Amino acid sequence: MSEIHIFRHRAMATEFQVRIANRDQNCAAPAAHAAFALADQLESCLSRFRAGSDITQLAQLAPAESLRVSEPVFACLKLAQRMETATRGAFSVTAAALQTQPVKPRWSLLARQSSVRCDAGKLEFDLGAIGKGFALDRMAALLRERSCPAFLLVAGGSSILAGEAPASRAGWDCGLGVDHSSRRHWLVNSSLSGSGLAVKGEHILNPRTGLPSSSRHRAWALTGTAAESDALSTACMILDQREILGVVKRHPDWLVFLSEQEEWRQLGRRPAPPRV
Repeated sequence: MSEIHIFRHRAMATEFQVRIANRDQNCAAPAAHAAFALADQLESCLSRFRAGSDITQLAQLAPAESLRVSEPVFACLKLAQRMETATRGAFSVTAAALQTQPVKPRWSLLARQSSVRCDAGKLEFDLGAIGKGFALDRMAALLRERSCPAFLLVAGGSSILAGEAPASRAGWDCGLGVDHSSRRHWLVNSSLSGSGLAVKGEHILNPRTGLPSSSRHRAWALTGTAAESDALSTACMILDQREILGVVKRHPDWLVFLSEQEEWRQLGRRPAPPRV
């Protein structure tokens, strides 16, 4: 059985873990530390709590003004825009702006200039529901470049991204919820993310109303990338089951699990990974 090397690092207000299999310690450690350095770099430009970050600077724009942003910020906002469209507005990186503005701000991406334009309002972006997943996706790409394709990346326990399986295993064993959860899956080259009320209470804002959502206890999303699964699990705390079925019907490679009163319901046609 392959030895798994585990490394930990604090970033983005949570603990990141890198688990690397099928490599010796001398190869795994430098790759893990490089991945953590990348996470720190991404936090410096994606966080709205960093004074000099691109996100902070975007909040200073007046309507019709634009700002050239770094490649990671542009890429993350492009993904956020795509996920807002995919979830019919249930996911939005400007949901929190409704606490200080009567309507959500409007913005555009200018690809040729790698810029973000403020079309209306104040661009109060909050990437908390997609930023960690985006960082995991970038860390995964780095590990693959460093010949460490068998990995499991974890951000705070609610965002999990798996690469190839460890030797002699079907995949990475992951539970929905806590580690001892009885509902478990083998993950391979896919991501599992969860959103819920148990830890932070009613902290998820409905982009349609600006009010906290408490429609269900917990939602998990299984997709191909961590940015997608983070955004989708957040949206599923807002959407009703009919709306979720519409989303997964349009994206058959997405799978959603809903938890209400300790009962799990699976939504989506994608075959579930084999259970333990």
